[in-house]
Amino acid sequence: MDSMVMGAVSPSAGPGLAESRQLRIAMVVPPYFDLPPRAYGGVEAVVADLADALVEAGHRVTLIGAGRHGTKARFLPVWEAAIPERLGEAFPEIAHASLARNAVERLLHREGLDVVHDHTGAGPLNAPFYTSIGLPTVVTAHGPVTGDLGKLYRTLSDHIQLVAISHRQRRLAPDLPWVSTVHNALRIQDWPFAAQKDDYALFLGRFHPDKGAHLALDAAHAAGLRLVLAGKCAEPVEKAYFEAEIRPRLTESDHFFGMADAGQKRALLAKARCLLLPIQWEEPFGMVMIEALACGTPVVALNRGAVPEIVTDGETGIICTEPDELPQALKDVTLLSPAACRRRVTLHFNTDRLARGYEHAYRTALTVSGLQAVRPAPVDHKRNDSAPDVRCSL
Repeated sequence: MDSMVMGAVSPSAGPGLAESRQLRIAMVVPPYFDLPPRAYGGVEAVVADLADALVEAGHRVTLIGAGRHGTKARFLPVWEAAIPERLGEAFPEIAHASLARNAVERLLHREGLDVVHDHTGAGPLNAPFYTSIGLPTVVTAHGPVTGDLGKLYRTLSDHIQLVAISHRQRRLAPDLPWVSTVHNALRIQDWPFAAQKDDYALFLGRFHPDKGAHLALDAAHAAGLRLVLAGKCAEPVEKAYFEAEIRPRLTESDHFFGMADAGQKRALLAKARCLLLPIQWEEPFGMVMIEALACGTPVVALNRGAVPEIVTDGETGIICTEPDELPQALKDVTLLSPAACRRRVTLHFNTDRLARGYEHAYRTALTVSGLQAVRPAPVDHKRNDSAPDVRCSL
């Protein structure tokens, strides 16, 4: 089985959907962070790299979102600015879905579209409408699909083509309308490689019980190793967890860094002995793992979610079954090769594979759905209008 794409149907396309034909893609992204994000924002980081890779492959990509962007795709902002302070609220999700639907409809009738690719929470609710106007909807399941999100996708099974970000995620809900599995990726050249490491372990992630920062502290203390903790601590659940489980455990050997921006995150990852990831849930992917490996930094993690799909045990990290195995792993990880870590990402989690995986998903969605979008005018694929932003007056 290919480690990147596990399609539910053949990638062969019907008439007019040959692999060589370039596609017009409306990509709906959350309204909370810039593209690419300046600090927190795993989904946004993947979307930015995917958009660039698709444009480089000759496709016409229009991002529909908020904030600022630095991608090669066209950008249609449907909010005046990004709204990070409203992350977790229900109404912005609903409002964004409505704004995105209007933008997609205008793009379709003005320029023509082949597919909508939605990365948001409420956006898939628009899929029945898109079906009615001839557009297939590809949805990337960025979150866990065993709860409420899975229920939503089941109600939309006749209208969406779902992409998993790991085989583990897909196996947990095999009845969902999966069309493919595409691992997340990054641009290796954007991540610094360091063969020489400083003597600290790094916890990098949200301060949430699911991420297990308290277990990281316990393991580092038991191993006699300095721990640097960096990540988001803004939402009520994060603040409560920090005060109850993290602050009481902090010692003089620990360093609470706080929120790291893009540059700081890269510096911390590159010089760490290892990334320490004692996750407590079935995380669908975990971008921080491939970010660490790209920097030549091995991963010490608990065997949850997609960890064994990303980390090669004994080669690019150490995968533990129980928390009490972590202290010894923090000592043994120094024997692993930084070059092997970098090579793992270069070969298996690069943006060329990401783009090819989604091209396959788009073409399969067009074939399976049998939809043919409105195409009012031929598109000059040599021109992507990447410089000026497209406003809502389309």
